[in-house]
Amino acid sequence: MNLITTTGALASFCKSLAESPYIAVDTEFMRERTYWPRLCLVQVAGPDLDDPAQAAAIDPMADGIDLAPLLELLNNPGIIKVFHAARQDVEIFYNLTQRVPEPLFDTQIAAMVCGFGDSASYETLCAKLAGAQIDKSSRFTDWSLRPLTEKQVVYALGDVTHLRVVYKKLLEQIAATGRETWLADEMASLADPGLYHVTPENAWQRLRLRHEKPQTMALVKALAAWRERVAQNADVPRGRVLKDESLMEIAHHPPHDMAGLSRIRGLGRGFAEGKHGQEILTAVAEAKKVTVHEAAPPRKHLPNDIGPVVDLLKVLLKQVSEEHGVASRLLANVEELELIASHDAPDVPAMHGWRYEMFGKLAMALKRGELAMKIEGRKVRVVETK
Repeated sequence: MNLITTTGALASFCKSLAESPYIAVDTEFMRERTYWPRLCLVQVAGPDLDDPAQAAAIDPMADGIDLAPLLELLNNPGIIKVFHAARQDVEIFYNLTQRVPEPLFDTQIAAMVCGFGDSASYETLCAKLAGAQIDKSSRFTDWSLRPLTEKQVVYALGDVTHLRVVYKKLLEQIAATGRETWLADEMASLADPGLYHVTPENAWQRLRLRHEKPQTMALVKALAAWRERVAQNADVPRGRVLKDESLMEIAHHPPHDMAGLSRIRGLGRGFAEGKHGQEILTAVAEAKKVTVHEAAPPRKHLPNDIGPVVDLLKVLLKQVSEEHGVASRLLANVEELELIASHDAPDVPAMHGWRYEMFGKLAMALKRGELAMKIEGRKVRVVETK
């Protein structure tokens, strides 16, 4: 097994790939007990499928190893970095360097462009495109334990060796269908640093919210931002600082003192009387000073009767995606369908570029009554109305 544990070996390996048109990359990490993902292993493979030396697992936890040669390779703008479901992997490298390792190619996104569904797994693509069966028995192993076993390293390398074949096959399909522009748009979105920069003030957006009152919303925002900062600084999962359920309970029933805070389910007197308890009470007090206008989140004002229109657009979306062999998620999501249903000129991705030509134009025609849908056999067909 090719396991790199020294800076010298890493520098030599990265130098051998410095002129490659692309490299396949994957990571193994742990974050169950931390806020920031703990990088445990990096797998890299060059384009030569017949050279075993072009695939290596790099141990970032090895004593004295310096990852600078690897990070330089990843930031080389002349090399395409191929990932599968890249977002979490890219987040790790962004946290290390504050840079996105461009240019990127995500095989999961490319598979969506090629009609493999919304979230094709690596195993599925390997089986269909590379003729390889992936042994996932080591998927949930503890990658932070040392020494790594040969089975672990062989498993990890499988996540990049077959990825090269998947990448080439997807490139061929995309070229054959002329969808290079589609893919470029998606990769540009994936390379946006804003995806990986965590801002505590935006932490409330990950919570499942109902139609909250403005003052409740102010508390949700304040508490979520406080929790995010504490979790980042202590490098612990946000749920270990304060669970979502407790956060929402505080926001809906704001306590006035430690006694009230201690009665919040899941907290107790020890928490309330500690440092975090006082910080929460301070956040609650500050949130109460926020005006209604400042607290209210921007809301979509949608008509109450658009449900049936949205349902029709969903059927159209599914029909178009199946007809053209492209994942429906790439064309539009439910929120965009709601805006299309309720506005004459909605500013959504489906109304621009290739998405408009494929779906948006039909969606607007359906709204205007210029198109209809009918069932022929077991298939839905789109027809012009007379």
